[in-house]
Amino acid sequence: MRELAGVRRRCHHPSGMAEQTLFEKICEKQIPATVVYEDERCVAFRDISPQAPVHILIVPRHPIPRLALATAEDATLLGHLLLTVANIARDEGVAESGFRLVINNGPHGGEAVPHLHVHLLAGRQLQWPPG
Repeated sequence: MRELAGVRRRCHHPSGMAEQTLFEKICEKQIPATVVYEDERCVAFRDISPQAPVHILIVPRHPIPRLALATAEDATLLGHLLLTVANIARDEGVAESGFRLVINNGPHGGEAVPHLHVHLLAGRQLQWPPG
């Protein structure tokens, strides 16, 4: 696991939200996860129900409920998530063979946790169209 030394590990919880999401609890180490990377802006961990040999979730510490609710203020964070995915893909040895990114948005998009996250899927031939 790579980590920046001395970073704040606590997820940033916006005021007004009544409960923490599952992913906020993982960020805060309240729920165990197999973390493969973390820094001050995101945490990446292996999915507990993998859909491919490599299935990693990249979660921003600042909870954005879903991509459709992101704002221009989130642009730097969203870019950071994509660059983090590329680094993780290299670390996992799948950057050259290929990988897929999935972001689910809303009920019809398959969103299960209302906290934006990126699925990195790799390690086998992925089919098209998905779902």
